[in-house]
Amino acid sequence: MITEDIYSKYLEMLLQGSKKECTKITQDLLSQEIEIHDLYVHLFQASMYEVGKLWEENRISVAVEHMATAITEGLLHLVYPQIFAAEHTDKKAVISCVPNEYHQLGAKMVADIFELNAWNSYFLGANTPSSELIRMIDEKKPDILGLSMSLFFSLPHLTSMVEEVRSHYHDLEIVLGGQGFLWGGHDIVKKHNRLQIIGDLKTLESYIHTRTS
Repeated sequence: MITEDIYSKYLEMLLQGSKKECTKITQDLLSQEIEIHDLYVHLFQASMYEVGKLWEENRISVAVEHMATAITEGLLHLVYPQIFAAEHTDKKAVISCVPNEYHQLGAKMVADIFELNAWNSYFLGANTPSSELIRMIDEKKPDILGLSMSLFFSLPHLTSMVEEVRSHYHDLEIVLGGQGFLWGGHDIVKKHNRLQIIGDLKTLESYIHTRTS
């Protein structure tokens, strides 16, 4: 269980850039056989939401935000032996950031949540061109496509990518997410069928469960 004390200590160490202490806290939780879901939602996601808020309020620098992101992304690797050791179904998801979007941590965590729920996920990373995304969809033939928009000014790129995907795949289910949607962009749901915005990892897991059976 992630107590308030554990979370506060982790956040303090994250903001100080102490990779060693953040790693120790994470390893201690894993040794206690914490649920991976809880680790992702209540430690990694919660702390990075707070880091983002502090940056938006000019209470930390962009350098500190980048440092915290890099530490968190590195910590995900501690969890992978458990995630990938589990038996998987034949369900597939392709997860990508939109062009000119370089914040990939959220999308990477989404890909991990699919894996945690027995799906095979294919994470394409930051700044993926539409042409390369289409090529991957052709190859993998996923059940679901996930697109991440961390910054609101990436909305035109997201819109263009969705339209490009729809021109090739009329019925592919698409999920959108990212902190960029806190500032708008929800009208895109009205323009396309089989498309929805998912705001957090807990909601994502509920959504995955409805698509697994």
